[in-house]
Amino acid sequence: MRAQARTMIKRAINGIVAPLGIKVVRQHDHDWSDTRNFIPIDDTLAEAKRRGMSVGDYIDEVMNNIPGATQSTISELQKLGVFAKPIATALEIGPGSGRYLEKIVSLCAPKRYEIYETSKAWADFLVRTYDVVHLPTDGRTLSGTETASCDLVQAYKVFSSIPFLPSIKYWAEMVRVTRPGGFVIFDIMTEACLDVPTAERWIASSVDNGAYPASIPSSVAKAFFAHRDCTFVGSFLTPMGEGHTETFAFQRK
Repeated sequence: MRAQARTMIKRAINGIVAPLGIKVVRQHDHDWSDTRNFIPIDDTLAEAKRRGMSVGDYIDEVMNNIPGATQSTISELQKLGVFAKPIATALEIGPGSGRYLEKIVSLCAPKRYEIYETSKAWADFLVRTYDVVHLPTDGRTLSGTETASCDLVQAYKVFSSIPFLPSIKYWAEMVRVTRPGGFVIFDIMTEACLDVPTAERWIASSVDNGAYPASIPSSVAKAFFAHRDCTFVGSFLTPMGEGHTETFAFQRK
């Protein structure tokens, strides 16, 4: 009832101020602690358009208050040589609004870009906007993708938000679908992201339920991929919430 009342009030206020070119938007409507609660697509697209920004830049700069965060990740991956060779087929788990997808498509223009996304509204938007291939998602496998068919397999801000077991099941699948010489990219919250000041910020935050933020030791990730004939290329810290995640790059032998 309270949510309905807030919506009615917001609509009423927006009706009054619309002639002035003003719109009331609550910046904290999205609950990051609940991975089932997708970023609202209609308000996000409308606000990004109103500000003359891409969706990804709007989310970084306005919603997350971390301007350039997505581009910074892509730039660091470039330094590691991830985009040094042509990428014919890319795959992304949980692209959501497509803020990373947008940058990668612009940078290397894969001929085929597969996505596994649970939000139908955002998936439909990405298919319309970028002509990507949306495959059925079960939360643990990449069953729609052929073995050793992808040059680049990615997941950004996914494994920091779901439990350990689904994460490593996805890791095994990421290796399966990656071609020899291809790259596996993802970020997790490791021990490097959990110093005492950062932990104190998480304690003081409003996040107090769900899997987010989930943590996995870096040694687990490195051992897991080494066991599956993948070379550790490098890692770096990227902003998330009250702290950071560590982004890893592995190359399939």
